[in-house]
Amino acid sequence: MLQKDEIIEKINHFLAEEFEVDEASITPQGNVKEVLELDSLDYIDLVVVIENNFAFKVKPEDFTGIITFEDFYNYVESRVKAKEPA
Repeated sequence: MLQKDEIIEKINHFLAEEFEVDEASITPQGNVKEVLELDSLDYIDLVVVIENNFAFKVKPEDFTGIITFEDFYNYVESRVKAKEPA
């Protein structure tokens, strides 16, 4: 079972790689869209990367409440925990 710090580490690593940003610029309070300089096509890439790394389906509306990286970490953590057997 992945712990939150492992999830955060994995997310930061693949975001830095996929979006070519310095991993140090990814902070919990950072704005996901601004730090990663996302446009609408980048969100599709982001969805694919999440699905490939964490093996769950992402719905576009899931992103409406995600502003900061902390929101993003919490979202991924809740989805990962939801699909794990109790």
